[in-house]
Amino acid sequence: MADILLSLENVCQEYGTGSRKFTAVEDVNLQLTDGEFVALLGPAGCGKSTLLRIITGLQKASSGKVLYRNNLLVGVNPHSSIVFQTFALFPWLSVIDNVALVLKVKGVEEPTRSKKAEELVDRVGLDGFETAYPRELSGGMRQKVGFARAMAVEPELLCLDEPFSALDVLSAESLRGELLELWTEGNIPTKSILMVSHNIEEAVFLADRIVVMDKDPGRIIANHVINLPHPRQRKSPEFQKNVDQVYALLAGQTRSEREEYGSAPGEPGITRRLPGVDIGDLAGLLEHLEELDSEKHDIYLLEEELGVESNDILLLTEAAELFGFASIAKGDIEITPLGTTFAEASILARKEIFASRVRRLPLVKWLLRMLQNSEDKRLKREVIFTALGLEFPPDEAEKQIMTLIKWGRYAELLSYNDETEMIVLETSKETIN
Repeated sequence: MADILLSLENVCQEYGTGSRKFTAVEDVNLQLTDGEFVALLGPAGCGKSTLLRIITGLQKASSGKVLYRNNLLVGVNPHSSIVFQTFALFPWLSVIDNVALVLKVKGVEEPTRSKKAEELVDRVGLDGFETAYPRELSGGMRQKVGFARAMAVEPELLCLDEPFSALDVLSAESLRGELLELWTEGNIPTKSILMVSHNIEEAVFLADRIVVMDKDPGRIIANHVINLPHPRQRKSPEFQKNVDQVYALLAGQTRSEREEYGSAPGEPGITRRLPGVDIGDLAGLLEHLEELDSEKHDIYLLEEELGVESNDILLLTEAAELFGFASIAKGDIEITPLGTTFAEASILARKEIFASRVRRLPLVKWLLRMLQNSEDKRLKREVIFTALGLEFPPDEAEKQIMTLIKWGRYAELLSYNDETEMIVLETSKETIN
């Protein structure tokens, strides 16, 4: 049995107070053992990055315990290091100085400090760029400096917060391979790696185990073990099978309309977040599904077929399911008769179908009712933001307003003036049930 490096016991994180309190993560239990590469995977807003900050001691959990080698973690975890998705380099320092600064903080004296920094820079493949400044480097090279700096403290636990998401496709692919080479060949002192990701294929390519999370509130719903040797071949049936299985865990399956819709602010139950997709992208998905020969289709195949990232595929399939345009089960998606009608309809007919479906959503009905009951059937955006702030964190409340406005405009249920920030009910088009 491998040694247990990290344990989370009933960890919860809440923000706000009173009526503005919301839960980011709830009752998370997780263990990480020596020699494991684990990926935290889940939709945006499920608390993946929050957990990473709690694990590294950058943030204190509201409740629960964090144990490192069976000792209660208090303050910053000295045995861990973190690489963020943004490069976070000091622009006035050269590559070698950015890395050496961490060693200086650790108390490493010269000339040992410079020699160690040079070794780390060489290890990540930046030999020859020691004196270059961040502005002279590509995105991938800057992130390599971030890896070198993180490894400078020789962490037992290396935490990665979507480290490849800010890179272009080729740079990200190259850096993934180089990280995997350093890890599998034992060229870094790290005992375990914990990576936050929203990319399913990336997680299957790198990790030994994928911890799948869901949101509202953030919680662990599954542990998926990847029993494939490195290097892994993306086109192999075994690799694709694992991708399909993880998609099935994340996409879930279509439930009853009552369960799918959730509730609205002020009503019992959880207010359902709207997946903020563009209607044109949703139409594109449905048109693609309608053209396929088979009724059911593997969701994971859509990523390559449509050229869309896994996180966006999940949002699109969630929206299709929410409107009744598709049903989902065991990682497969099947277009419904209503979805086929929408895909084949004219521009105006699509707007009518969409309007009839969007009116059924509790959050949309709530907004329309608010507008109906207001003076002159109009409200300031700030009023809606304040109301949604009781249900969601600020950034999510902002996303929900943007989606409500975008969908409401398309359905011709409301209009919006960006200069006055006024949302206005289109009374000639709307009937509220």
